[in-house]
Amino acid sequence: MSRKVGFPEHSNPREWRETEQRSSRYAGLETWGTDEVLKALLGSQMQALNAVWSALGELESAVDAAAQRLQAGEGRLVYIGAGTSGRLGVLDGIELIPTFGWPEERLIYGLAGGEAGLLRPQEGAEDSVEAGRNFIIEHKVGVQDVVLGLAASGTTPFTRAAIQTARASGALTISLANNPQSPLLADAEHQILLRTGAEVLAGSTRLSAGTSQKAALNLFSTALMVRLNKVYRGYMVDMQLTNDKLDQRAKDMVVSLTGCSQEKAAASLHESDSQIKLAVLLVLGATKQQATNVLAETQGDLGESLQVLGLHQPE
Repeated sequence: MSRKVGFPEHSNPREWRETEQRSSRYAGLETWGTDEVLKALLGSQMQALNAVWSALGELESAVDAAAQRLQAGEGRLVYIGAGTSGRLGVLDGIELIPTFGWPEERLIYGLAGGEAGLLRPQEGAEDSVEAGRNFIIEHKVGVQDVVLGLAASGTTPFTRAAIQTARASGALTISLANNPQSPLLADAEHQILLRTGAEVLAGSTRLSAGTSQKAALNLFSTALMVRLNKVYRGYMVDMQLTNDKLDQRAKDMVVSLTGCSQEKAAASLHESDSQIKLAVLLVLGATKQQATNVLAETQGDLGESLQVLGLHQPE
């Protein structure tokens, strides 16, 4: 390890951890009317989104780097965190499976305290440097993988150790933290500062810090899936058809993209084993073998596949 897990040298963490500071603005909050409390909380949520807006440049760089790394092979997305941050990582990752057809085997969740931390607080687990390091080693994280570390404070030993170990293994590392001097930011190649400042309730980072991380993860993973050819004309064309609602949504997509009837869309989805991109190409005149081959050659880019096959769709 090239860096020691801990606070910046010669600094008092209380001075720079803005998320832990008490804001005089909210002194006496418990004496306010409920409407005033709600407005204060909502205001902090809007502040959280402003913090994400300020980080768009860093998010762009991280998305492009992650797309390049994952497009090249069978690399995995790895989410690392403790408490609220860890749970937000799990929530973001797990939604990629049905929404974009991201393979479950290409997702890893490093939550301090393990799966038990999803349902019950495991506060002490975040202090284990060894656990963070061992998680990366045990999962053989390497050069094909993209690892995201999340911590509001930016000091969580479990998360820092995991990011440091992943970076040393050659993985692409991205960190998200809410304090400007967070050592976690320096641990990663791509550093995303979400500067939300003091919370309405001092230290309760499930509030604006948590909101900023959720929004930033939404942007990161959705933009990443766009770059990985899983979106076409505003549709989630790699979506998994796991219930009746999604079956109908898929048929509607095929109808919209080809101009065919609902019956034709249903038949093409059946023939394509519920693969929307393949179904679109079948409706427009490709054979199943042609469509399968060209989608593989274009890395799943439906627009490019249509051009290669010389197929035209309604505007």
